[in-house]
Amino acid sequence: MSEFTVGDTDFLLDGRPVRLLSGALHYFRVHEEHWRHRLGLLRAMGLNCVETYVPWNLHEPRPGSFRDVRALGRFLDAVREAGLWAIVRPGPYICGEWENGGLPHWLTGELGPRARTRDERYLAHVDHWFHHLLHEIVPRQLDRGGPVIMVQVENEYGSYGSDEVYLRHLTDLLRAKGVTVPLCTSDGPEDHMLSGGSVPGVLATVNFGSRAREAFATLRRHRPSGPLMCMEFWCGWFDRWGGEHTVRDAGDAARSLREILECGASVNLYMAHGGTSFAGWAGANRGGGDMHEGPLEPDVTSYDYDAPIDEYGRPTAKFWAFRDVLAAHHPDPLPELPELPAPLGAPAEVGLSGWASLGEMLDTLGGRESVGGVPPTFEELDVDRGLVRYEVTVPGPRQPYPLTLRGLRDLAVVYVDGERAGVLTEEDPVLEKPVAGHARVEVWVESLGRVNYGPRSGEPKGVTGGIQHERQYLHGVRARGLRLDTLDDGVDRVPFGALPGDGAPGLYRGTVTVRGAGDARLELPGWTRGFVWINGFGLGRYWSAGPQRSLYVPGPVLREGENEVWVLELEGTEPGACAVRLSAPPRPAA
Repeated sequence: MSEFTVGDTDFLLDGRPVRLLSGALHYFRVHEEHWRHRLGLLRAMGLNCVETYVPWNLHEPRPGSFRDVRALGRFLDAVREAGLWAIVRPGPYICGEWENGGLPHWLTGELGPRARTRDERYLAHVDHWFHHLLHEIVPRQLDRGGPVIMVQVENEYGSYGSDEVYLRHLTDLLRAKGVTVPLCTSDGPEDHMLSGGSVPGVLATVNFGSRAREAFATLRRHRPSGPLMCMEFWCGWFDRWGGEHTVRDAGDAARSLREILECGASVNLYMAHGGTSFAGWAGANRGGGDMHEGPLEPDVTSYDYDAPIDEYGRPTAKFWAFRDVLAAHHPDPLPELPELPAPLGAPAEVGLSGWASLGEMLDTLGGRESVGGVPPTFEELDVDRGLVRYEVTVPGPRQPYPLTLRGLRDLAVVYVDGERAGVLTEEDPVLEKPVAGHARVEVWVESLGRVNYGPRSGEPKGVTGGIQHERQYLHGVRARGLRLDTLDDGVDRVPFGALPGDGAPGLYRGTVTVRGAGDARLELPGWTRGFVWINGFGLGRYWSAGPQRSLYVPGPVLREGENEVWVLELEGTEPGACAVRLSAPPRPAA
């Protein structure tokens, strides 16, 4: 068995210096049947290693209820078969533009700012999670014949906190559970981040997108010896709903990569292949500059990241530019590229045949109704991804006054006496038209993604500060939540009826006939905002706000012949103008 260690200046493999040329590829953002293809592309680009996060909330959706933790083990087996090494970053916090930074909603709902600290309740949850998770990592370490050569402690902790006791607990926990390969941390190349996020005796790495020499000089002030590594070389960036598509010039990114390698450093391309935040797992950030206290900026479903391998698994101009740089660090010619997965054979349109109102869907699939003095949060209703309906009465008779949703997170469609009255947001939480009493108010609140980075991570969702009529709080609030994952096996119980003529929100059902199943895109012209499933597989959120205009459909999700499609529209469509279309992937970006 081989041994991978950290030397005074280099990484060492069986005592010989080795450089890590790694690329980030998240197993949970790529369909499992495409893992082999994507890993083959990493090798063809000139990489010898792959890095992945592990999202806790995906694998433990409820306390003590674990879901397919073995997926990580299967991925690491595929990595070994592809002839690559692996860096695993299990968090427990991962950021990654992923819902709540990977922390479960039930955890942050209970603990709030005590998460990511030495709090005993938090550490007990982490210990329990790692006990299950590390069964997939420990047997697959390099010294046991597997591909895992390094494991990261937490993630960019210096951008968040400075709890040395917490970081030491994680370090000791990993060692006690059998991790023998080198450990590392990763932080921004700033003094306060490195001093807050590093652990004595553990390799420190840095994350950046340019100016490698400056970044490594900062690292050397904190760690005079040890291998240099950029754990996240940001060769692209992510998009947010309502923003512009982000692009980084391939030549500029290649020059920055070359500078990293000229410093004698190892590197991890973030991302080598971004993939997709399927099933509504995309997170959100806060704007407002370095303090991240500004407006919510939800991440789009696509995690293309302007990476060298695009969302559809195709090499881009950046791939070829990076391949040219990396080829100089290999004594032999690089492998040929694997064949692309087949695209969809022929375009097709979904025939919609049924519809159920949001109320009917909630009555069938929703959780237990809560009745109380104040609106409960999503966390209190055990809703991770989904929506909550709040109902309250404005007593009367009384004059018209403004209706305010205090602490709204994130977006609400409001009905007064059954008529739509407006769409409210965190920045604009007051109905334009005052409400008179007696009135029945119904508020449908949607989470647009929990914050994945910064001091506002872990904040609760829903109407978090109460419902006010003028200055008066309205009490006796009834609330019921709907988790997106309840649709996975419960749609057959929903009472579907005829399609509405007015484009009303609700759950639409239909079928599409596929000839030549393969990778495809789904377009929804005329629809506003919601989620789509094909054959029970959640494609993610769509939103007319852009910049994302279609959803990626992995070929293995489709089958020859009839395929079932569900569209959950949350705001309403353009009457008579909406369609759902499948077509082959768009042309690759130049």
